Amino acid sequence: MTEGTDPGARRAVVRQSLSVGVATGAYGISFGALAVAAGLDTWQAMALSLLMFTGGSQFAFVGIVAGGLHAAPAAIAASSMLGIRNGLYALELTHLLGVRGARRVAAAHLTIDESTAVAVAQGDPRTSRLGFWLTGLSVFVLWNLTTLAGALIGNLIGDPRTYGLDAAACAAFTALLWPRLRDRDAVAIAVVGAVVAVVLSPTMPPGIPVVAAAAAALLAWRVPRRERP
Repeated sequence: MTEGTDPGARRAVVRQSLSVGVATGAYGISFGALAVAAGLDTWQAMALSLLMFTGGSQFAFVGIVAGGLHAAPAAIAASSMLGIRNGLYALELTHLLGVRGARRVAAAHLTIDESTAVAVAQGDPRTSRLGFWLTGLSVFVLWNLTTLAGALIGNLIGDPRTYGLDAAACAAFTALLWPRLRDRDAVAIAVVGAVVAVVLSPTMPPGIPVVAAAAAALLAWRVPRRERP
């Protein structure tokens, strides 16, 4: 899969993939703790992480369990938007990965924010595929291990957010984005997406600000540019 890849580029994508996997996977402890606090048992929390494996939708489900039916509309809306987002990721990755059969099913399960971000941040198809698989697998393994840890010892560690685990994934995404801001157009598009996300986040359900920011960034990218001499 990676034959012919420059060794330096391969080492770089391995470092990116593992760092993103650790930063994101560590936050699974928060889900495990919250799931048990909401009334699920350890095996139910583990089943959600193994089979659903979409952090936002998992937290939305736990929100319904904890808050009752009155929390369902917002949670369902948020998880639906997250599903649409992952569908857009799949469209982006279909030709890049070129997988069929059982590997296509595995790729669909591992198509998340982190694996997509690392894949599209690479400069050639081989390192993109390596980044996708390594990131997806590292997040999957660590997310499930930390879900188990959170479910077992959640009451002992308190609120996991006090340790900054929720910010670790954001920091990893920023590190992936930064090298791609090489010209004014890229910076402008990033600023448009960031402004839309920040403005909508306080009032909209989780997932919707991200989709709206992506749509705004896409529109900004499509705006005709003036001819340069």
